[in-house]
Amino acid sequence: MMKRFLGKLFFYFVLFVFVLFMRLNNYPLTLTLGIALTVSLIGYMILFVYPLVLEKRVERVEDFLLSQKHKPGIYIHYVLANRLDDEAKTTMDKLMRKYKHSKALATYKAAYGLYCKDMAAIGEAVSHIRYPDYRKYYETVLLLEEGKSAQAQEHLQSIKKRWMRSALLAEMERRAGDIEAAVKHASEAVDASRGAQRYLLQREYERTLPQAVERVS
Repeated sequence: MMKRFLGKLFFYFVLFVFVLFMRLNNYPLTLTLGIALTVSLIGYMILFVYPLVLEKRVERVEDFLLSQKHKPGIYIHYVLANRLDDEAKTTMDKLMRKYKHSKALATYKAAYGLYCKDMAAIGEAVSHIRYPDYRKYYETVLLLEEGKSAQAQEHLQSIKKRWMRSALLAEMERRAGDIEAAVKHASEAVDASRGAQRYLLQREYERTLPQAVERVS
C-alpha cells in the first residue's frame, strides 16, 4: 500500500510541476488544461481502472483493494474473498446506506447472498440486476441449488463471460464428484478473469480446489 501511495504522490507531483512549467512559460491555458486532463485520465486508468479490472497479478490486486477501505463497493471484493464475516457485514451495511436504489444494490446483494449461502436473498435480488450476464449467473446458481442441473447447464450457455461459464461448470462438476473436471473448469475461470474478479476466484479456489490455482500459477 505504501508503494501505491508513493506512486500517487509522485504522479501528482509530476503533474503539478508540468502545469507550473507550462504556465510560467506562457503556454496557452487551453493547451495546458487539455494536456493536464489527458495525463490525469491516463493516470486514473493506471492507478485505478487497471488493478480493478485488468490486472492478473493477485498480489497487486490485493494491495489495491486494501487501499480502498473507504470505498465499500470496491473493498467488498477483499472481505468476501478472504471470508472476513464481520467486515463483510459492515461493508454491506455501508453499501445499503450509500445506495438507495434496488438496481444499484442488486449485484452486491446477490454476491453477499451467495457468500452467506442465502438463496432467498439471491432470489430477491436477481430480478433487479442490471447486467444480463450477472443476472443469468445468479439464476444459474439458484437452479444448481434447487438440484436442476440440466436446466442450469442449458441456462449458462447464454452467458457471454467465459469466467462465469467456467466457474459455474466447475461448481457443477464438483457437486457431481468429478474433481478433475471441476479443477479444469476452475483453472479456466481464473485464467479468463482479471482484476478483482480474478482475486475473488483465486482466493475461493485456494480453499476449495487448490489444484486449479496451481495449474494457473
